[in-house]
Amino acid sequence: MAENHSQNSHASNRDATYTLGRTSHETTRLIEQSRIYGESTRLLCERAGIGTGMRVLEIGSGAGDVALMLAELVGTSGQVVGVDINSSILETARQRASDAGMKNVEFIAGDARTLELDDKFDALVGRFVLMYLANPVDALQKLVKHLKPGGIVAFQEPEYTLYPAYSHPDTPFINQLYQWILDVFKHSGAHLDTGIGLYRVFVEVGLPAPKMHLHAPIGAAANWVGYRYMATIFQSLLPLIEKYGIATAEQVGVDTLAAQLRHEVLTSKRPFFLPLHVTAHATLPT
Repeated sequence: MAENHSQNSHASNRDATYTLGRTSHETTRLIEQSRIYGESTRLLCERAGIGTGMRVLEIGSGAGDVALMLAELVGTSGQVVGVDINSSILETARQRASDAGMKNVEFIAGDARTLELDDKFDALVGRFVLMYLANPVDALQKLVKHLKPGGIVAFQEPEYTLYPAYSHPDTPFINQLYQWILDVFKHSGAHLDTGIGLYRVFVEVGLPAPKMHLHAPIGAAANWVGYRYMATIFQSLLPLIEKYGIATAEQVGVDTLAAQLRHEVLTSKRPFFLPLHVTAHATLPT
């Protein structure tokens, strides 16, 4: 299924539907997402060599979490420019930057692939954005033109094709959650294999082979935050789950999803994986 989907996606000239929606709930979920995945994103940027004084272009800014983290890394002598096609969510990002007293970050509404930017950047960063683009290779080819020689490219993307490997007879509810996730992203036109696919994207753009890591928040404790976070994911996914005829709101049961998930994990003694992510970074020749 993943292979066929990938082929269909690359043949399309249209970007995928943003599967998780544009609601105020989704803005809150993005902030919660950064609390869970923020450590791996920061580690990616540190491993890539992003640091004090650099000028960084960040695409798919959303509520601003990655841009704010980058602003800390580059310090007051550096600058971060965050871009997102959703102008409404950038109001939240700007307010959060203002509340944090950060004057070294700005946000621009628009498609990063077509924006005209005056100066070159030391680094390009994106989290969970290439998966929604019709042609990630073409997109990255356009984006790296904003970099100086020796510039850093660092991306973090989910990998959904591995989910079936974690299905188990003792976890029927978890198996169903995994399948719903696969189905809704497939229907939306998003690339299910963008994480592992980062290698191909980098080398086809002409970048050096990237250094890559796999990250997966996993838990089984009774008080693990992952149960509640998975419920927030499905709250954002639900409109498209219903639109595509994958399941009804009653079948998904967002209000009880976290409790059901927690019960099955504790009963089966099998930890639960939140969406797995792959990080990749490379440096342009000088």
